[in-house]
Amino acid sequence: MESKKIMICDDDPGILEVLEMMLELEGYTVFTESNSTNLIKTISHTLPDLLLMDLWMPVLSGDQLLRTIRTTKEIENLPVIILSASVDGNEIATSSGANGFIAKPFDMDDVSIKIRNILFDVE
Repeated sequence: MESKKIMICDDDPGILEVLEMMLELEGYTVFTESNSTNLIKTISHTLPDLLLMDLWMPVLSGDQLLRTIRTTKEIENLPVIILSASVDGNEIATSSGANGFIAKPFDMDDVSIKIRNILFDVE
């Protein structure tokens, strides 16, 4: 079976590195993007199966990007999990059309379970 592709967009290089290492160890093919303005183009090029995205980033925020994704025909159904330390992050993620939310600081097991649940439609 071909490994699932996950795109991670976060402006924090430490978070990108930790998530990339963890997800690669689990067998996923991982792409990272630290510049939110490049995300839509990078998604169109890599065609990930899932996007993990920070909510608060410079220039374009995660909720702005998610609204763009949801109105772009080619990628409108891309599953998206929002990551955020914001107290109202879950509410923002839900209202923006996210498939899931993970609070920062996150537990690696929670991240893994949420990804599996969405990618493999497990409840």
